[in-house]
Amino acid sequence: MLYSYRKHRGFIFASSEYHPGYPIYVKKVLLRMKRILKRAGLNEKLTPHSLRHTQTSLLAEAKVSLEQIMDRLGHSDDHTTKNIYLHVTKELKKDASQKFGLLMKSLQK
Repeated sequence: MLYSYRKHRGFIFASSEYHPGYPIYVKKVLLRMKRILKRAGLNEKLTPHSLRHTQTSLLAEAKVSLEQIMDRLGHSDDHTTKNIYLHVTKELKKDASQKFGLLMKSLQK
């Protein structure tokens, strides 16, 4: 067998052609995504992994807890989630600035 994976393990992309139920090659996913992005006139440099980073940043912006984000990403160590996936977005920077401004105003009273 070509794969060391077990069949039907909840893969996001599973083959339906040559090895039904087994994961498809990463290269195949990347090529298909690139073709779709090109047809849609979008940035062809995007990858499934870049979408994972974007999802994580958007969840943080939506104030989803770190624990929920970790669960969604399948992480057991918050170090990975915090240091690799959680990027400070413009919206989060703006929110932090507004909160700091409100804190400073409350201290002046």
